[in-house]
Amino acid sequence: MGSGMPTTTQHDPDETPTEKTAETDELTIRPTGGADGAAMWRLARDSGSLDLNASYTYLLLARHFGTTCRVALLGEKAVGYVLGYRPPERPGSLFIWQVAVSSDARGRGLAGRMIQDVLDDHPDIGALEATVTESNLASRALFEGIARRHDASLTWRPFIREEDFPDGHEAEPMLEISPLSQH
Repeated sequence: MGSGMPTTTQHDPDETPTEKTAETDELTIRPTGGADGAAMWRLARDSGSLDLNASYTYLLLARHFGTTCRVALLGEKAVGYVLGYRPPERPGSLFIWQVAVSSDARGRGLAGRMIQDVLDDHPDIGALEATVTESNLASRALFEGIARRHDASLTWRPFIREEDFPDGHEAEPMLEISPLSQH
């Protein structure tokens, strides 16, 4: 694993994976298991800025996509997560669906570290995708930083238009970062 962060490579989706901790870092990043979904839902709820989805969504994604999702723990407390998956029609891509970092863990580059941890575990991923509203400057900066670290192009294209949403949500253009170099 190139990120220097602890991970487990296999886990039972019904259980929380065994974590390995780094002596120099009190923070642990690892793949998700079914038991992580509730904490991920709470982090999204408590963020005050993320679209909160049904708790079932987080439980399902943590279980079904644990190899491409991450949870960050400070001791036993979940302080961040990344929900990602490989689109079936583009298995060489990683789509990042949602990222959250609690206020007590900000300033550590945690979001980028969690995404890099997924990429380190999947060296065959050549592109990173996400949708980000124009007003979400923090997420845009996160992905711009990832593109710089990988010496990759970041391109935008229309994806979900504002008028497509039934609830007045801002448009969600798609970004793609490629080709990814393995740092």
